[in-house]
Amino acid sequence: METVIQKEIEKKLKKSKRGKLFFLNDFRGLGSDVAIRKALSRLSTSGKIKRIAQGIYLIPIIDSVMGELMPPMEKVAEALAEREHIKIKPVGAYALHKLGLTTQVPTKLVYITDGPRRIIRFGKNSIKFKPTTPKKLALQGELSSLIIQALEELGTDLEPKVKERIKELLFKEDRKILMQDLKLASARISEFIFSLLKEESHD
Repeated sequence: METVIQKEIEKKLKKSKRGKLFFLNDFRGLGSDVAIRKALSRLSTSGKIKRIAQGIYLIPIIDSVMGELMPPMEKVAEALAEREHIKIKPVGAYALHKLGLTTQVPTKLVYITDGPRRIIRFGKNSIKFKPTTPKKLALQGELSSLIIQALEELGTDLEPKVKERIKELLFKEDRKILMQDLKLASARISEFIFSLLKEESHD
């Protein structure tokens, strides 16, 4: 049985494109959280939306061959960060993957954040937000910030192939931004990166 709240939610959904993510808070003002959850649950059961995690819903894109298409996990993380007005930066295995230092696609995306600690699970996959210091989030370079976070995970005892790849990426970063980010990195990581830059300049 449809409720007034469910009808209002459906009106809002009809104005949105397939593939759009929705959060419970997007419907506040239409009724109590309990009533909104029940309406979303009914819509999910009917197939009009898909619940992909607690409090997160999707208007699924339907492919003629693949069926329902799920959004990339990083898109979910970015949408969460935007909704909650928090900063996030990838770390660990995900940072390594984004740099091309590993071909293995991580099933657990880990981000440092200035927001609260949180884990969002998608079956066997998950997104984790880890609170950190403002200093780590102040890294600006698209590449240098990932490199610094990746080296925190890898350490500095690297295989020659990985070392060469990092050197290549360092020289693609804006020099001014790189120098600023190195001031924020730990002494160990900063010294290592400077040694790589010196090696390249001597070649």
